[in-house]
Amino acid sequence: MDCEYGILALSAVLGLVHMLAPTLASKNQRDFAWLLGPRDDPKPLTGVAARLERAQSNFRETFVIFAVAVLLAGVLGKFGTLSTWGAALYFGGRVLYLPLYALGVKVLRTLAWAVSLVGIVMVLVSLVV
Repeated sequence: MDCEYGILALSAVLGLVHMLAPTLASKNQRDFAWLLGPRDDPKPLTGVAARLERAQSNFRETFVIFAVAVLLAGVLGKFGTLSTWGAALYFGGRVLYLPLYALGVKVLRTLAWAVSLVGIVMVLVSLVV
């Protein structure tokens, strides 16, 4: 398997972590009955659970672009050093982003996000180089 595909698969696993984290962190704010119900009465989260929910939303926004870029690079035979490093930067940035956001670390969280964005751009640039 190409490295980029492996990182894409790991990023999908990270997406599952992003999906589960706010739910697990919200156990004291949203009861099980609410989670099983239609959720017609929104219960906004606070604290760490709210930050994890926002991190999840941010992950979803970037993952789609990253996945499309990696899949296109693979289909077009454009994998190389640029796409490999770009995929690695995306994944590394996203791995760091989650705990930094959960802990409320401001500047480093933004830097981790920027690293992941640079990674996406690198994979996209590999499509035209």
